[in-house]
Amino acid sequence: MKILALEPYYGGSHKAFLDLWVAYSVHNIKILHLPANKWKWRMRHSAVTFATQVNGFFEKDNCFDAVFCSDMLNLAEFKGLASASVDRLPSVLYFHENQLTYPNRVEDSRDLHFGLTNIISAHAANIVVFNSHWHKEEFLNAGRIIARKMPNNYFEEIIDAIAVKSMVVYPGIEVKNADKQATKRSTDYLNILWASRWEHDKCPQLLFSALKILAANGVKFKISVIGEQFSEIPNVFKVAKEEFKDNIEAWGHLKRDEYYRRLADADVFVSTAIHEFFGISVVEAIVSGAVPVLPNRLAYPEVIGVDKFPRNLKYFYDGTAEGLAHKLQVMATRKKDDGVLSLEKKLTDFMKRYEIQRIVNEMDEIFIENLTKCR
Repeated sequence: MKILALEPYYGGSHKAFLDLWVAYSVHNIKILHLPANKWKWRMRHSAVTFATQVNGFFEKDNCFDAVFCSDMLNLAEFKGLASASVDRLPSVLYFHENQLTYPNRVEDSRDLHFGLTNIISAHAANIVVFNSHWHKEEFLNAGRIIARKMPNNYFEEIIDAIAVKSMVVYPGIEVKNADKQATKRSTDYLNILWASRWEHDKCPQLLFSALKILAANGVKFKISVIGEQFSEIPNVFKVAKEEFKDNIEAWGHLKRDEYYRRLADADVFVSTAIHEFFGISVVEAIVSGAVPVLPNRLAYPEVIGVDKFPRNLKYFYDGTAEGLAHKLQVMATRKKDDGVLSLEKKLTDFMKRYEIQRIVNEMDEIFIENLTKCR
């Protein structure tokens, strides 16, 4: 099939997902995209921008079989502005995140317009895909709460209809470091990696509070704090860079090859997120041999298969700085051969479900099996 992919926010997980799908798909996928900044403006204007571009394609008889887009597009608006030949195409909407439950710095500042845009876009799509079951249920539950607040409760039936056409396809990864798992823990200090966007929803202050406790207890550790940065960087990073300057191995945004090297070197991978609809870096760290240390919340239990392997709960802490520090201190004072810093084979085997070719096959099949029925 010839698929038109529209990505208003071509960066981070959005870009990674789309690029890998295009690289491995059996379909012919054409991407139209906009830069990954000013997300509110992208949600406001991308429908107009893309409709104008696409209408030009169809004037030149460049036809498509289906439309794919991410949650940053107002799909209903796009379909209304595009020509009739575009509007009739079956469409798939993929949710990397949603604006009903994405945490704000200040809850009172939430603009429900963006969440309603997500709901209306899902209503306009033929198939709705989420990046985790946890994300899917959180979105639908939040949608029902909003619907019940509306006069005459019109939206509740829409949420039910969205639920019926919703499914889950996880993001995929390319395995880079599987052959390096035996190289861990060759030093007398704990090599800690934190890799997230440098924003408030990843709660970096929790990490630095835990590191203060480790330092006060005399624990030897090195830290790599890496990830995507934007124009406004929380001040906590500047303070921590000075405070832990003697412990730092890597700091800031890294090129992809260096990122994989840091994954391969790490003993443990730490998350402190208060928002995570999937957590691709967790999966990449595990297949590289790093032991995950995760807050027991969000999509993490699903991602590492706690429902199938209850013992995987040992990779979680209670979400507090004290709990994280205790977990890391235990790991730092034990040797690898006592099992504390060893990954169980069943966990690394479980990560195979996220291998890119398997994920791409699932995405391709959605278009082959489902959308051909809509045409």
